[in-house]
Amino acid sequence: MTSSHPGTRAQAAGPARDPGPLGPPGMVRIPGGTFRMGSEDHYPEESPTRRVAVDGFWIDQHAVTNREFARFVDATRHVTLAERVPDAADYPGARPELLVAASVVFQQPTRRVPLNDPYNWWTYLPGADWRQPQGPGSSSKRRPDHPVVHVAWEDVTAYAQWAGKQLPTEAEWEYAARGGLDGATYAWGEELTPDDRWMANTWQGEFPVENTRDDGHAGIAPVGSYPPNGYGLFDMIGNVWEWTSDWYGAHTAPAHACCAIENPRGGDRESSHDPGEIGPRIPRRVMKGGSHLCAPNYCRRYRPAARMAQPVDTSTSHLGFRCIVRDPPADGEA
Repeated sequence: MTSSHPGTRAQAAGPARDPGPLGPPGMVRIPGGTFRMGSEDHYPEESPTRRVAVDGFWIDQHAVTNREFARFVDATRHVTLAERVPDAADYPGARPELLVAASVVFQQPTRRVPLNDPYNWWTYLPGADWRQPQGPGSSSKRRPDHPVVHVAWEDVTAYAQWAGKQLPTEAEWEYAARGGLDGATYAWGEELTPDDRWMANTWQGEFPVENTRDDGHAGIAPVGSYPPNGYGLFDMIGNVWEWTSDWYGAHTAPAHACCAIENPRGGDRESSHDPGEIGPRIPRRVMKGGSHLCAPNYCRRYRPAARMAQPVDTSTSHLGFRCIVRDPPADGEA
């Protein structure tokens, strides 16, 4: 889904912070290591599977919440992309009704609809933003422990800069999501519901018209509502998709099968564009993890290997983020 928003002012800055021996508050230490990234068994964009090595880093234990994002906004007066009227010059030919402060919101249909048209359940809703996640009349103040949503790329990078952190690469994110279970289908093993226990906030029933709420939630859940993975991280799968820093592009196999790819930074800006896009060419980043809208009959992307392209000018009601702090280079390294 591409909404009509420009990518312009990144606001707010903060000093970089040394994580120290105990690490930053609310973050979990992920040791460096090698793992099998991707999958050959699901969607084609996840392949080929390849060996990847990443250095150690700290990562937020859960997605950035409304409470945490509010502190950032209070400190910096940052105005998110969804709260600003787009510049018509950035979107030549755009319909006037789209040049308003708005964001993309899931609205459940009342009857069965074709699954090949996401506009059957996504709406570009004026007034929807991180403060009003379901549009006018809703309020994130009533959901302080929910992941913040309706944040575009420039918003999450502004937050990370203020916090003295970074956004994870796709490889770092997937390595952390696997929780030490190299090659497992899910972040907790091979069964979706081990011992009939729901491990993540996803969609049960026929998407998008029926959600049976077997996992206890119909929409976004407060962070930490489901068991952590092997690294102690919450909601790496389901609940909300999460931004990563990689430009979207096809994965490639390493030149030598014997060797792991070291700390990959995937893709490039120019080739990240959607080749079928009509109008302005909007670059895209990789988002990971799936959301509460992922369902067996439509989107089985509630897995560490799953990935999708997200336009940098787009915010939605099911996309958030978490940050990392990378280990400083060893002595003698650049």
